[in-house]
Amino acid sequence: MDRIRTFSFIGSGRLTYLLLVGLKRQFALPHKILVSDPDAKHLQKVAKIMPDRIQSVKNNREATDADLIFLAVHPQVVKEVRAEIQSALKPEAMVISFIPTVTVLRLSNLLNGFNRIVRMIPNAPSIIGKGYNPVYYSEFLSADDRVLLKQLFMHWGESPEVPEKDLEAYAMITGMGPTYFWFQVDELCKLAQSFGLTEKEAKGGLSKMITGTAETFTESGLKYEELRDLIPSKPLKDVEEKIRNIYQTTLAPLYKKLKKAR
Repeated sequence: MDRIRTFSFIGSGRLTYLLLVGLKRQFALPHKILVSDPDAKHLQKVAKIMPDRIQSVKNNREATDADLIFLAVHPQVVKEVRAEIQSALKPEAMVISFIPTVTVLRLSNLLNGFNRIVRMIPNAPSIIGKGYNPVYYSEFLSADDRVLLKQLFMHWGESPEVPEKDLEAYAMITGMGPTYFWFQVDELCKLAQSFGLTEKEAKGGLSKMITGTAETFTESGLKYEELRDLIPSKPLKDVEEKIRNIYQTTLAPLYKKLKKAR
């Protein structure tokens, strides 16, 4: 990691916050981190993570003075950001884009041909080093570049290399995925405490149950109908089909919208 001494984050919202906290937990923060954002509140929140290392800069152009530049902005402001940074990028720098729908080729064209680009779809468990963050590397990155980046990404969890065409699918399933379950886990935790368990007991039991449930789904070799029959009592049986329909009617159209935006 000696080659990577300075990071910058263009955009200091939720994603930047959780990734920096994740690096801090793993004792992997570089000595200098530049962050740019028009929202002062976001900048202040991020700066508190490690005040002696995280420096707010006045504009996105200043944020290009780094070895790694993370683009953590919404797709609709990409052209605006491009106008500020395209002429300031160092030839040896690498850009890691978290922007869905904007392909490496399109981003390279927006940046006047700069092609040392990576796309990643991070997810929130990266904050504790247990993320699942699919990655696509530009062909213009060397084998050494990839090794270097993988050493960094491992602090956030797993970062499997995937085809670029699949990144929007991962955005829907793994990127947004925790939001599909957290409210359910939260409700189960509250119910457990109302039944007499302590918060620690409830969270401990839920953690083991959810991990085991996922591993049984992926590793048992059983079909869903067979898995379902492992447990005789199914309290949510009558609403299961309704929940399935909510997934289909909500997520499928959103995925189509993401693919169309590419």
